[in-house]
Amino acid sequence: MFYSLSRGVLVPLSRILYRPTIEGKDNVPRTGGVILASNHRSFIDSFAIPLVAPRQVRFLAKAEYWQGRGPKGSLQRAFFTSVGMVPVNRNSPQAAQESLDAGLEVLRAGEAFGIYPEGTRSRDGRLYRGRTGVAWLALHANVPVVPVGLIGTQDIQPVGATLPKLAKVTVRFGAPIEVEPYRGLPAGKARRELTDAVMDAIALLSGQVRAGEYNAAPSSGDPGT
Repeated sequence: MFYSLSRGVLVPLSRILYRPTIEGKDNVPRTGGVILASNHRSFIDSFAIPLVAPRQVRFLAKAEYWQGRGPKGSLQRAFFTSVGMVPVNRNSPQAAQESLDAGLEVLRAGEAFGIYPEGTRSRDGRLYRGRTGVAWLALHANVPVVPVGLIGTQDIQPVGATLPKLAKVTVRFGAPIEVEPYRGLPAGKARRELTDAVMDAIALLSGQVRAGEYNAAPSSGDPGT
């Protein structure tokens, strides 16, 4: 109910304000587990994709969003829950595996799960090398990966900005990448090659320059992901 209510309000509002260009929506399977793997330019990305996707997409969010107190804390909890976010403890020693396990649970329930293979936002606009968690999830859950290219979200809420701005946004959904061609490979090779295929597709959709290296984790003072 909360998801339907939030979507009923936010989708029309976002389309009025931002007039997003949406391409390739038919590439997203309407049922069954699926991963939506996207480039990552802004905090707003985890809201932009669910607002334009043809089905609910669940993303991970830091558990602190559910721990606020008072009316503001209650409103924040209700909002993040209503849009399908999954809380994870980023300070746990096993945070990386716990995040993957949470995503795997979503996929095995037949839902759509959103992930950023770069691991964190790109500060310089380049597309960084993908981490193999996306392939680990796809192979373990036996689900396809739909690559997503986001263009312009960095102008809505640049790194360090507290309030969103008006900007032109394009969201491109690419053709699903199936896991079957990677099944016969050694596990490590399968994860690497599948991840590279996903990043190649994201690069074509987003038009970003490739960095050829992994993105550095944000500083402890950065509130975003």
